[in-house]
Amino acid sequence: MNVNQLTQETIELMKSAQANGEPLNKGYTQPTSPTTGLQIYDLSAPSQKLYPVLTPLRNRIPRVGGGRAIDSNWKAITNINVGNQRAGISEGKRGGVINHEIVERNARFRAIGLENQVTFEADYAARGFEDVRALAVAQTLQATMIAEEMILLGGNTSLKSGVTPTPTAAVSNDATGKISGNTLSVICVALSLQAYWDVAGANNGAIGQSLNIKTAQVPAKITRQNADGSTDTFGGGSAQKSAAASVSGIATGKKVTAMVPAVRGAVAYAWFWGAAGSEKLGAVTTSAKVDILADAEGTQTAASLPSEDNSTSILEFDGLLTQIALPDSGAYWADNKGRGLTSDNAGGVYEFEEAFAHFFTRYRLSPDTIYVNARDLAALTKLIIGSNGAPMIKLNVDVNNTANIRAGVVVGSYMNKITGDDLNIVVHPNLPAGTYLFYSSRLPAYVQGIGNLLQVRTRQEYYQIEWPLRTRMYEYGVYADEVLQGMFMPAFGMITNVG
Repeated sequence: MNVNQLTQETIELMKSAQANGEPLNKGYTQPTSPTTGLQIYDLSAPSQKLYPVLTPLRNRIPRVGGGRAIDSNWKAITNINVGNQRAGISEGKRGGVINHEIVERNARFRAIGLENQVTFEADYAARGFEDVRALAVAQTLQATMIAEEMILLGGNTSLKSGVTPTPTAAVSNDATGKISGNTLSVICVALSLQAYWDVAGANNGAIGQSLNIKTAQVPAKITRQNADGSTDTFGGGSAQKSAAASVSGIATGKKVTAMVPAVRGAVAYAWFWGAAGSEKLGAVTTSAKVDILADAEGTQTAASLPSEDNSTSILEFDGLLTQIALPDSGAYWADNKGRGLTSDNAGGVYEFEEAFAHFFTRYRLSPDTIYVNARDLAALTKLIIGSNGAPMIKLNVDVNNTANIRAGVVVGSYMNKITGDDLNIVVHPNLPAGTYLFYSSRLPAYVQGIGNLLQVRTRQEYYQIEWPLRTRMYEYGVYADEVLQGMFMPAFGMITNVG
């Protein structure tokens, strides 16, 4: 066969194939599911950090180094004429002698810190996606700062709650009431800040946590296993449980209202009820009052709690709420007795005005910030706007679109009618509902020689340790050594037990 014949034969075969073609079968088709076939895994790198890191007090409070020894000590002169000695003098005689009042304070430095670890295999597996060793250190620092914020706000090493007061309980009509039995026993446990959030779920450093009364556990004494194999035992933040209060005359269509006096240092209250000796956790409230409409659904029993006070921790220093609540602090502390805030019928809040009068008449000062819970901010706005406050609302109108109205108003500041100062209203992520915190950063004109009203005194600022290898695992710790100093606590205050 010559070349011409081969070429002509090839052309004829191509014509035949085009005229009578067969279906073309592809070698590969797109997979029908994300886990089959030949395909890459489309993964966005690095991992998304979907958790809040909110530390407003830690960001605001000045940090001062130079701490020494085991305690930090400071003194304050709070009165230069105890008893108000009169200044008048008779002829030829000398005047009366004044007495000073001095307050001495001291607080123990505390080490704070958290630890993390990365196995060799975790490091291998993450190569090309994320530096998990660097991530472990960064997130440990963030977690330490969040935990530090909780201590700065409500750490408690010195204010023992003691025995929670015995509740007073009363029966009243309520169509939704469905308590079984004729007699009910009620027990209350006062909770500090950390204990409350352990039960209720703190959404700072995490998302989606909430109170689940069926699985909630009020912390008593805590024994923690440490990274080095040692253990620490400390109070979990709960007071000693109260004696039981018994109430009878219960039936369908009835409710029981129980309350206790506010406990200094507590921000919440756990309530157990049921048959005598079998009381179960039924509610956790941020006021010292509860309405009981049904049987308790919790699994923790009051009998499981020890008969001892576990409200303080030997591993913490006193936070701001605790220092305010100390009886000799000079700070403003008010129990609202489970009632809500009330309008002063002048676009303000009666309880705030009482606090401002206290600050001015006793110390000639005004706070500059009111920290509130997120839910309390909404309630505060409703109270002020709904009680003769509407005329104070300023509406900004877009002249190019007059039909565009933005709904929603929030109270962002509050004017002290006595001094004329505007106080910022700020939501604090860890402040429970029912507690309002008055914060000052400005010194009264007469206060001399104090650089900061409040400061973190450090023996050692934040530092990181990568511990020597003892297994095929990288171990990290982030630490600090510090204490919170309230140099002039009369400039701070709180209203608690607001219903």
